[in-house]
Parts: sequence; C-alpha cells; structure tokens
Amino acid sequence: MADSVLELKAVEHRYVQGPKELTILSGADFTLTPGEMVALVAPSGTGKSTLLHIAGLLEHPEGGDVIVNGQSCAGLSDDRRTAIRRSEIGFVYQFHHLLPEFSALENVMMPQLIAGLEPAEAKERADQLLAYMKIGERAAHRPAELSGGEQQRVAIARAVANAPLVLLADEPTGNLDPGTAGYVFEALEALVRQSGLAALIATHNEGLAARMDRRVTLSEGKVVDVPA
Repeated sequence: MADSVLELKAVEHRYVQGPKELTILSGADFTLTPGEMVALVAPSGTGKSTLLHIAGLLEHPEGGDVIVNGQSCAGLSDDRRTAIRRSEIGFVYQFHHLLPEFSALENVMMPQLIAGLEPAEAKERADQLLAYMKIGERAAHRPAELSGGEQQRVAIARAVANAPLVLLADEPTGNLDPGTAGYVFEALEALVRQSGLAALIATHNEGLAARMDRRVTLSEGKVVDVPA
C-alpha cells in the first residue's frame, strides 16, 4: 500500500457566477495516510464540499491531480474513476441518503451486491458491520423506522461495506443533537481506528474536531494546517 492513500497535488477549481469567477481551490495540496483522522474545519461557503467531491472523484478539478492509493486519476476515464470510487472510497453525508424501501441490512448489502459479491457474503458482512455499529438489532427496520442517529450509523456501515481505504464525510453529525452526534462519532472513530481507514471529515463541531489527529482548513484556496 502507498504511504499516502489520498493525495491532492496543486488542485485548481473555480466557479463562474455571472460575470464573476470564484476561486475555490488554488494550488491546493493535501495528504492523508492510513489510519489517520483529519478534521476539515472552515466556514460555510469556503469550499469544503467541493474539496471532498474532488477528493472523492465526484468532480473533476480544473488543474492538478488526485492520487488514490498511488493511482493518478488526472487522465482517467469516467468509468475508471467510478471503479476506483466504488472500491477505494466511502462517503458519508449530512443526510443519510438511505434507500427508503429497503431495510437497514439491505441498504448495507446494496453496494456489495453492485460490486459483485454473493448475497450470502454480502449479508454476513452487513450483519457484522451493523453489529459493530451497535445497531444490529435494528437490521430489519427501514430508514423511516430508525432515529437520526441510527440512520447515520447505518449510512456509515454502508459507506465502508466494500472495505474502502478512504472515508470522506461531509458534516456526518450536522443534523444530530449534541448527545447523538457524540455517540455517532464514537462509533465512526472506533471503526476508523480498528480498520486502519483514512478519514477526512468536514465538521463545524469543534469538540469532535479536537478528537481527531489533526485539523486543516481552507485559506485563499489552499489546504492549511490548523495549529493544535
């Protein structure tokens, strides 16, 4: 495995708003190593979600490169980028985005089945992940029957179902009350520490950010470290 599992090199990205051009990223560099939890803290509107989307190969940067587990992604086809995203990268969003017509278990099985795993194997791993997230007893329930914290724990289990190397999370506890947010973060942190995942987590919660290995922010289009 590469020393870094995710690397951004001189990434450029801009948006055009009418006559104006808004620079989001300007020569942005960032490195994430296995087992590391990094908090991305920055005010709303500064480009946190854009950075995560580019890092996760959901958007193409206008310049620079994204390197995932040693693989340069700058010149890859969309099909190849999609394949890397499915196998190497997991996503957790502020809203859970679970499929409402399926149970918690089926939601966690889904990405594994898409990847070609046999149903019995997918079910076994889904059961294990839900149990690890301390929500195994709710496996048969649909999302509408789960609390907000339970929904997010299912979403985290689904994000890591295909054993990715990198987990990207965009305000994963933003919709939760403080007590539930802490509980969900504890489950996420335990999963990262036990599995050796590398995690980049955007959050406005300073208490949660302080529990991670380091903090970074966006300043003048660059990713910069926040002093401890």
